[in-house]
Amino acid sequence: MKWRFLIPAAIFAVLLAAFWAEVQSRNLQASVGGHVVSAFFSFALLIAGEWFFGFGLGDTLNSVLGGDRPQFRVIRIFLPSLLVIPYLVFAIPRNALDYRYALVMALFPVALAAIVEFSTRVQRFEWPDAIVLIAIALALELRIFSPAWPYNGLGSLPKLYLADVALYLYLVVRRLQGVGYSLIPRLNAYLIGFREWVFFLPLALGLGFALHFIAFFPRHQTFGHILLALVVVFFLTAVPEEIFFRGILQNLLEGRFGERTALIVAALLFGLSHFHKGASFNWRYVILAAIAGVFYGRAWRSRRQILASSTTHTLVDVVWGLWFR
Repeated sequence: MKWRFLIPAAIFAVLLAAFWAEVQSRNLQASVGGHVVSAFFSFALLIAGEWFFGFGLGDTLNSVLGGDRPQFRVIRIFLPSLLVIPYLVFAIPRNALDYRYALVMALFPVALAAIVEFSTRVQRFEWPDAIVLIAIALALELRIFSPAWPYNGLGSLPKLYLADVALYLYLVVRRLQGVGYSLIPRLNAYLIGFREWVFFLPLALGLGFALHFIAFFPRHQTFGHILLALVVVFFLTAVPEEIFFRGILQNLLEGRFGERTALIVAALLFGLSHFHKGASFNWRYVILAAIAGVFYGRAWRSRRQILASSTTHTLVDVVWGLWFR
């Protein structure tokens, strides 16, 4: 057990080194207010949660904290208050610590953990799940935590924070089965993800051009640029969103309404979450995102692997971002 995280930790160190090299090459001092080091360490702590949960951290915490005695319940409820640390690491060196944000970021996951802890653990959607998931979604959509990292280059940090909250709540406290969150490489997951991307591509192009939502914008991209885009989109966009919409939401809805209804409802909600991208109500984006959500949901449902749906999601976003606009 003690060697379980050794290889993931080594790979994580290499990944962070690559991110740091990219930060240095882009000279991002101005975009983060001159506090590159504190911003990077804050990012590293947040993405560490996403990373190590993908290699079994949830199982390890469950083996230690999984009892029903009162002391275990108390620890499970208050442990996620530690998720305030990335904000403190960023804010304190800048002399910009806002105690209101620190308090909210510490207590937000604690309040949600208490709701989950004292609710049923049946493997289907229940009213406490509605409260928890709506709270997380509103926190993201209303950008409640964005002022904690008030720079354009740090826009993904609140999403990583909320992804860590969701992972802890549903893998450790709720102990939801079938989430399928693992970052251990699996060829079948990549193949399924690629297959769903191929199925979605002609529909996305045909409908995208018909709705005047996309236009082809050919640009030469180096291999390094493409690889960087794949890594960034995978970890900062695809995985957090697939955890929420497929591993948790669609998973819970299946237990309540069945596979087909769960797939459609999760896809529709995923589409609606994109309503504000670039317009007051971007209905074109909503339609295409909802259709994409069907294919992401199919990829996840095929083997119940977030790695599969995240692969489809990543390919869609990267191809669109690099060669269309």
